[in-house]
Amino acid sequence: MLFIHVDECPANWEYVLEGIRKMSHSIDTSGDREDDDIHPPKERRFVVLASTILSSQTKEDITRGATRRLRQNGLLTADALNNADEETIRKLIYPVGFYIRKASNLKKMAHICLTKYGGDIPNTIEELLSLPGVGPKIAHLVMIIGWNNVQGICVDTHVHRICNRLGWVSRSGTTQRTSIPEETRKALQQWLPREEWVAINPLLVGFGRTICTALRPRCGECGVSKFCPSAFKETSSSSYFRSNKS
Repeated sequence: MLFIHVDECPANWEYVLEGIRKMSHSIDTSGDREDDDIHPPKERRFVVLASTILSSQTKEDITRGATRRLRQNGLLTADALNNADEETIRKLIYPVGFYIRKASNLKKMAHICLTKYGGDIPNTIEELLSLPGVGPKIAHLVMIIGWNNVQGICVDTHVHRICNRLGWVSRSGTTQRTSIPEETRKALQQWLPREEWVAINPLLVGFGRTICTALRPRCGECGVSKFCPSAFKETSSSSYFRSNKS
């Protein structure tokens, strides 16, 4: 299988994106995030950070439920989480993935936000990455949603998987697939126009959940399979992507 060098623009990428957009009309992602516009800006940003931490390796409905329970118990501010008992946080966010670790991270994160940022959240990628439980994907997503500041592409396992299948990215100086989402982000940003940086994540996430799935991708139903070098070839090799989740 051939892959492009990351400093080149892949052939037909615009046709592929447009084709995925057409397919995405039937994909509903409107419920992926709680509507937090009712909060003052500082509190809304904190909710964005907390709920994004909860969402890692967790289904959307589970994340929404955990966020809702925290809200109902008045624990969606830095001050409240900082003062809350960790066991209480665990019970409220269960069954999100790694809920014990996340309860600890939420409490530590709340303390930092309260003491260092006055209850707000950091406004730079570097500072966000210094918070417990925050990696590159979360940091970039929070910057986009919380601060309306696009510093990079939010790359999760769906974006990572699909970009590799399409041959859009490769490891620096090689033709090999990127092994982690952060490598994919850096490679993708070298050629994808900046105006697509925000849209690419929800577009490929919806596509990855319904058609270009990790296991048994539905290539026969994909409208852009003719542009995909991996079409009809991934059924037996999907374990690659399972072993490289981040």
